[in-house]
Amino acid sequence: MAQAWADLPLDRPVSIEGPSADALALSIEPLPADAPAIITYNADPQTRPAQVVGPLLAQLDRVVRELFPAWLPDAAQIDSAAGAGAVAVRALALRAAEAGGQYGPFLADISERALRRRVKATSRFSLEIRASGLAKVIAASFGRTRTAILVRVPAGLSAENEQALVAGARWLTDCGGFGIWFTGAAFASVDTVDVIAFTPPAHDALLVGEPADLGSPAGRGVVGYPAITGRPHPGSRAEQLLEAALAPLEWAGGRQWNQLYQPHPLTNPVRLDLLWRTERCVVEIDGAEHCRPTRFAADRQRDVLLQLAGYAVLRFTNHQVLSHRDMVLAQIQQFLAGRRAENHKGAIHAGA
Repeated sequence: MAQAWADLPLDRPVSIEGPSADALALSIEPLPADAPAIITYNADPQTRPAQVVGPLLAQLDRVVRELFPAWLPDAAQIDSAAGAGAVAVRALALRAAEAGGQYGPFLADISERALRRRVKATSRFSLEIRASGLAKVIAASFGRTRTAILVRVPAGLSAENEQALVAGARWLTDCGGFGIWFTGAAFASVDTVDVIAFTPPAHDALLVGEPADLGSPAGRGVVGYPAITGRPHPGSRAEQLLEAALAPLEWAGGRQWNQLYQPHPLTNPVRLDLLWRTERCVVEIDGAEHCRPTRFAADRQRDVLLQLAGYAVLRFTNHQVLSHRDMVLAQIQQFLAGRRAENHKGAIHAGA
């Protein structure tokens, strides 16, 4: 039985037994200190291993471009490919590749594509080079040495689907260096994958609720990844657009994105989407996954802990941010103004 994330093997695909797929996904927010960088993937039924590997590598390529420049921090000040921008970012990538044991041409290519916001990958790199390079870059983005993919297996896969998924996973492990951890439905026709009982440390209270419905085609083939402290989530259009709206507003000063906060010494740290620390204001932006029972219960528990610590939690949906941004901004401004007035009045009384 594995008792820590570091106990889960990375050298072969394994199935995790115990918590639901939703509970496991929830337990990596924030990313545990002893874990590799963990990507979540809702498996899409395919009949050949190549159909598993190809689309997944394309999605991981997108993830790496969205995470840029987290994995190439020296390029943080280069915001355009114009002029010498592209040349400079390639030079930085080649230097980083030499220092970090990565393949320079691949890193230079993906860094330039990230800067230019180009989607199409260069076909001159083999699948093996792409897989190995993507695994290393994702790990570097989160300050880790390895990358694992938490694969949600939908129910009702055929024997051919299961065999293709497992064969593709073995290729990703052997040729890309990824750890592959299956969760969700158990395999019915494949008996070559070890099953490991695992309970995420200190997350017992969250391991409740219904498993996610992965049978819906809308959820298949989707890749997710953790936020990076200090930035709106690169994969969240709502967070990106809200930050763009807040940036020019004087009253929005002091905000911090995706901060870790520990409400109590005996509780786990939580990740806060948007925080105004002085005003003790937390803004959470919820996607559809927050309606699932496990996530919904965890959100309520988290809100109570934050409120007991004196924080107000303002929750908005992705739809509200995308379609009614002025309303969202007005409500945040109104709350911050009230808190600042209270803080000012308290400071006057304290100095009297």
